[in-house]
Amino acid sequence: MLYTLAKSLMFSMDAERSHHIALRSMNMAAAIGLPSLMGAEKLDAPVEVMGIKFPNPVGLAAGLDKNGSAIDGLAAMGFGFIEVGTVTPRPQIGNPKPRLFRIPEHNAIINRMGFNNHGVDELLANIDRARYKGVLGINIGKNKDTSNKKANDDYIYCLRKVYSRASYIALNISSPNTPGLRSLQFGESLNTLLEVIKNEQAKQANLHDRYVPIAVKIAPDMTDEEIEMVAYSLKTYEMDGVIATNTTLSREGVEDSALQVESGGLSGAPVRNKSTKVIRVLSKALDGALPIIGVGGITEGFDAAEKIEAGASLVQVYTGFIYKGPTLVSDSVRAIQALHNV
Repeated sequence: MLYTLAKSLMFSMDAERSHHIALRSMNMAAAIGLPSLMGAEKLDAPVEVMGIKFPNPVGLAAGLDKNGSAIDGLAAMGFGFIEVGTVTPRPQIGNPKPRLFRIPEHNAIINRMGFNNHGVDELLANIDRARYKGVLGINIGKNKDTSNKKANDDYIYCLRKVYSRASYIALNISSPNTPGLRSLQFGESLNTLLEVIKNEQAKQANLHDRYVPIAVKIAPDMTDEEIEMVAYSLKTYEMDGVIATNTTLSREGVEDSALQVESGGLSGAPVRNKSTKVIRVLSKALDGALPIIGVGGITEGFDAAEKIEAGASLVQVYTGFIYKGPTLVSDSVRAIQALHNV
């Protein structure tokens, strides 16, 4: 009930403004115990993936807290892990506003934010200020004005910066809101990136005497053949995990909304089936070589269990969390537990 009231208030405001207000107030809300009043529960359902012990298999996807400013507040929502970012080497303002659009009748959001963030140095400062000691993923990308020919330099720069603070690192090569970024998912571009990333990972592991897994986040808008090609590259370069999927360019499921003409990535319930299909194809192609983190369209516990059944080892939520609140996290954990207990 309390989250429903809070959501009504926030949804009466501009989407991006309410997002910033929520982030600014989240750490304070956690300090006074509001998350538990909103239905947040810390459920114990441990699972080991990528050599990391996760308290439960339901995490927060990247994008909600790009700068790591609300880590402690989000940690109180019951997540088994938190992924911050996407962060770039240099601060950037992102795309022109308006760039965030709610479609509540479909539990969906369209965004064309464009990797707006304060840069990797501020992210690290925020992480150092946080009290959170749980599993923290850091999602990295390239600056918009960095050409694809030099994209690897941005990823390497961020990798070096965040390595010592991250439980795992995610490479975002699939956002539809940075021009040309998705071309890094294919062919020689992908292979070259993965090769340099794995070489740098080995150097950092020696430097810090600690191995930090690296996962690659992919798009839902691929053919089965393209998914299989990506899987082959991930196996060849011995990546540690894959996050499936990012937002979609499709407008399937929101055709009746006036907002379907807005450019950007669609997330929420309409992407559920597309994301799950990618996970199924990917799981078959990977054949257990590396784990999948399933994300896309989880708005109830059943959806989370469906992702696990399709081949994911962990799941993440974002848009569903905005619409349903922290009860979505506990409902998802319980649904996954029930699946394992069948």
